[in-house]
This record gives sequence, C-alpha cells and structure tokens, in this order.
Amino acid sequence: MEMIISTWNIERFKHKDKDQQMYQLCHEQKADIMVLTESDRQFKQNYSYEFHTPLITQAPADYPLPARYEDTENRVSIYSNYPLVKMHETHDKYTAICAELATDCGNLLVYGTIVGILGNRTATFKDEVRHHIEDIQRLSKLGNMCICGDFNCSFSDNYYFTNFARKSFLNIFEQENIKLLTKEQTECIDHIAVSGDFVGDMKCKVSEWNLEKKLSDHKGITVELY
Repeated sequence: MEMIISTWNIERFKHKDKDQQMYQLCHEQKADIMVLTESDRQFKQNYSYEFHTPLITQAPADYPLPARYEDTENRVSIYSNYPLVKMHETHDKYTAICAELATDCGNLLVYGTIVGILGNRTATFKDEVRHHIEDIQRLSKLGNMCICGDFNCSFSDNYYFTNFARKSFLNIFEQENIKLLTKEQTECIDHIAVSGDFVGDMKCKVSEWNLEKKLSDHKGITVELY
C-alpha cells in the first residue's frame, strides 16, 4: 500500500494573485490527504471529500484573533480521496478538526490543526498546547491517528520553538506510539505525525516545497508512505 500526506500553511491566501502557481504546487504533490492551514474557501482543491473548520467570521466576539479575517477564511481544511467514517469533536472547532477516514490501510483519524492561535509567544500558548495534548490523548484511544498542520514548533533546530511545546509533543507521541515523520526537517514548523501501528514497516520519504516562500511564508511538507 502507498499513501501520500501533505500539509501547507497558505498564509491566509495572501498571494491569491499567484493562485495558479499555488494550485500547481498542490497538484504536484499527488496527495491522498491534503491539510491546508490558515486556509481560505476560495482556494478550493480538487478532491472527492473536504472538511473545514468554521469560517473565522462566525467565531464569537471574544475569540482571540491576530487580525481582521475575510469572510471566506477558515483556520484548517482537510481534503481527501478517502470517504468519511465519522467526524470527531476537538477542543476548539475553529482551529482543530478531526475526520476519521476509511483508507486502503484501515481507518485513520486525521487531526488537522494550528497550534497557537496567536503564535507561540503569547501567554495562552501553553494552554493551547495542553488542549492539543488532551485531544491527541483522547482521540488516539479511538484508533490510528495522523496529526497534521502548523505546530508553531520546530523539532530539529532553533528555528522557532518553545521547550514546553517540543517536550510536550515528543512525550505524547512516545506515550501513544505516534511517529513524528517530519521531526528531522530543518526550519520546519509544519509537521505530519502518524500512529506507529498504521505506519508499520512502510518506508517514509519526506519532501518540501515552496522553499523560497514566495507563495506563502511557510514551506509545504509532503510525506510518502510506501
């Protein structure tokens, strides 16, 4: 069996004047599962199934936001060639979404998220990390997981991280037998982690795109399991 998973923070679709280049990059990944963060409903992907966090403009007035959002913006979108089995509740429906998908390798709970609504330098960041850890702990009991999206934390260098977030995620991944497949990528805060039982003895190839960050301020990350 083979599976390709990609994630990309599209920076709130600020570069919509280059949308065709962005579409082409996404298409080139040939991903079975694509998780877009800081996404926009205008940047629609050609997949059989799609799942989105609610539009940010629908959030309560006291929801913490770094800036004004457009009417078409949402935090996370999951696109999939695999059908939905069930949606699962997350700690914050505006920034984390979990869709259980029926893949060729068995059911997989795809948890797409942005960790840290205001980045990792705010007073609320530790609480947000804790909420994510609680989600992972709870959901991993239901089956194999893929945690995918913007972690606001690098794991292999000093690019952008906090000790608390790094240790917290590595601890929960070890505890729940989840493999952080993008751990060794440098200058990387967008990650893909998959349950060890799901990966099994499959090999893993990691690639990056938008390296010059001209279409977004984040690189795209693709993991191929084969």
